[in-house]
Amino acid sequence: MDKHTPRAGRWKLARRAQQMKHSALRELLKVTERPEMISFAGGLPSPDALPLARVAEVAQRILTDDAIGTLQYGPSEGYTPLREAIAERFTQGGSPVRASQVLITTGSQQALDLVARVLIDPGSRVLVETPTYLGAVQAFSQYEPCFEQAASDTGGLVPELLVPGQLRGATLLYTQPNFQNPTGRRLSLARRRTLAQLAIETGLLVVEDDPYGELVYEGSALPSIRSMAPDAVVYLGSFSKILAPGLRVGYVIAPDDLMVKLVQAKQASDLHTAGLTQRIAHQVFTQGFLEPHLQQLRLRYREQCAVMLRSLAMHMPSGVTWSRPEGGMFLWVTLPVQLDAQELFDDAMQAGVAFVPGAAFFATRPQQNTLRLSFTTATPSQIQRGIETLGRIVAARLGDSIGGKPLSDERLSEATWT
Repeated sequence: MDKHTPRAGRWKLARRAQQMKHSALRELLKVTERPEMISFAGGLPSPDALPLARVAEVAQRILTDDAIGTLQYGPSEGYTPLREAIAERFTQGGSPVRASQVLITTGSQQALDLVARVLIDPGSRVLVETPTYLGAVQAFSQYEPCFEQAASDTGGLVPELLVPGQLRGATLLYTQPNFQNPTGRRLSLARRRTLAQLAIETGLLVVEDDPYGELVYEGSALPSIRSMAPDAVVYLGSFSKILAPGLRVGYVIAPDDLMVKLVQAKQASDLHTAGLTQRIAHQVFTQGFLEPHLQQLRLRYREQCAVMLRSLAMHMPSGVTWSRPEGGMFLWVTLPVQLDAQELFDDAMQAGVAFVPGAAFFATRPQQNTLRLSFTTATPSQIQRGIETLGRIVAARLGDSIGGKPLSDERLSEATWT
């Protein structure tokens, strides 16, 4: 028996707790922490991109100038200047927001939990993309919804395929329209408009989760779904991917009537998000640091993404396809149907390369021949070595699956862009 398993009869766990599971990704990251491992697994910001000196400087200034305000309890809604700054940024970007519509959360994962706690009952129908963000499935699952996968393709969610029977009585639709985790795909402007109009006409609530929208490498930013249907959308944002995940500062923008309940749920959860980290986010957000920092992030990640794409083209055998993201942190790889990414994962770990098998990102009907790669934490040389190793492993498994020999180095180098 696991040492953490309660003894029979010692206490009775709630049904909700009995159904809780470890995050497959969190558990995986524990295995990939070895320094010699080339990891494409975690969706983490590059350690070299964390603004260490800036955060230290700002924190010291805050504790010197406003120690009592920082260390005391604060309002559940969040630090007012930060809420005002977020509202102003969205309003200037063409999506009017009032500070009263902004709730600061302890990371966007808490935002997902609060939304689920307020909206989801056992048996509630929740529509999700195919595949979808693993953290959202985990946050929603503890409230026992009935997940339904919405039709998706290489361009993301397909609003035209959301049939009336699927929408009728649905509690919410969850989507990451910008550089989705895990696929890296971005929803087109036309599809955003269609989805927004559909939400307005049917009363469907759309939960728009947008942690990656600032990380645009190709083209320009697209308007949010919220900007097209503000009364039908709950928007989730985060400072984790653009500043530092350890600060645990996220936010929700919601219609007024829903915000009341979100704040009450927040009060029952942790009273308020930490005052120090909120003030750090506010200072970085408003003191002219964020834009040049984002420019550096975009250049860094764009180069690393390009290296991974070139390496995949060079080393993956025929029959393997992958996404070509215009931003974000992830690539989505689809293997020939006879291959199982979990088996590849075991081989790759032995060879010192880590990725995330794709089955974990499906709320229902997992596809075993898929996997997620992140390009943000590995150096260009590590990316090249890791993808070459992974390509050899895929080729070997593919050769075994058809009763042939693994593909040669010459055949690997002939692999074409897909």
